[in-house]
Order: sequence, then C-alpha cells, then structure tokens
Amino acid sequence: MSVRPNKQSKDPREVKLEQKSGKGKLVLIITACALLLGAGGGGAGWYFSQVYNGTGALPKPKPPVFLNLETFTVNLQPEHSEQHLQTSLTLKVEDESVVNLIKLHMPEVRNRVLLLLSGKTATQISSIEGKKKLASELTAEINHQFSEERVTGSVENVLFTSFVIQ
Repeated sequence: MSVRPNKQSKDPREVKLEQKSGKGKLVLIITACALLLGAGGGGAGWYFSQVYNGTGALPKPKPPVFLNLETFTVNLQPEHSEQHLQTSLTLKVEDESVVNLIKLHMPEVRNRVLLLLSGKTATQISSIEGKKKLASELTAEINHQFSEERVTGSVENVLFTSFVIQ
C-alpha cells in the first residue's frame, strides 16, 4: 500500500506568509479605489464650480454688436504716383449704447478716420502687418473721448470689409 502525502500538513510559516500577501493586496486595492474616487469627486466639483455661475445655469455670452460705416475714399500720401484708398469699415463695439453714441458723433468719427487714412502711404498699409497696425490705430483714434461723453475702450475692434488701393 502506498502512502499519500498529507496535503493539509503545511508548515505554519508558509500559511502565515500566504495570509499576509493576500491581505496586503486587498488593502492596496481598497486604497487605490478610495484615491481614485476622491480625485474624481474633487475634479468634478472643481469643473462644475467653474462652469456654473451660481444660479445653476450656464452664462450666456453677449452677442457681438457691429456698426457698419460708410465707404471711405481718400488720397494716400504720394510715393511714386498718386494713389487712392477705398475702404469700408465695420466697428465691433461693447453694446447698443456705444452704437448710439458713435452715431451721434458720426461727423467727428468720419473726420478722425479720414485724417488718419490720408496720412498713410500705400506701402505702409499694403501688407498684412500694415493693415493690422492701421486697424489698431483706427481703434485708438475712434476711442478718443468726444467733447462731453467718454467712448474710451468702447470700440473693441475695427474690421476691414473692403480694402482697395489704386
């Protein structure tokens, strides 16, 4: 008769070692899950506090307000021969009150724009950089204070809708 080795008789040190490694994995998994849940909850809380404005609704962006100006035709400063600029401008402004103020002072606005444009040469404004610089100069010029009312900073941008040099 053959004798089978008894599988139940293990060394007590091996049993303790197996129990410790099993408990360590379980603690590690629980800790990792708790950290992930905490990080996810914190990230979600931060995101929703940034997106919502306190009323529970997303803030609606204000629609842009534009004001089209009549076409400007000016003689440019002579370089080699006489040249002309014909351009149409659109102003991007803060709100309707600025539109009304600019319309009230339209002769002053047109005068400022005409004086600025007629002081330029064709080479100064023919490149893209020149046009961008001209747009910023026009914005600054239009934003100057009128006689009794402030406009400063009300015109956000000057946009060229037509630009022809002949």
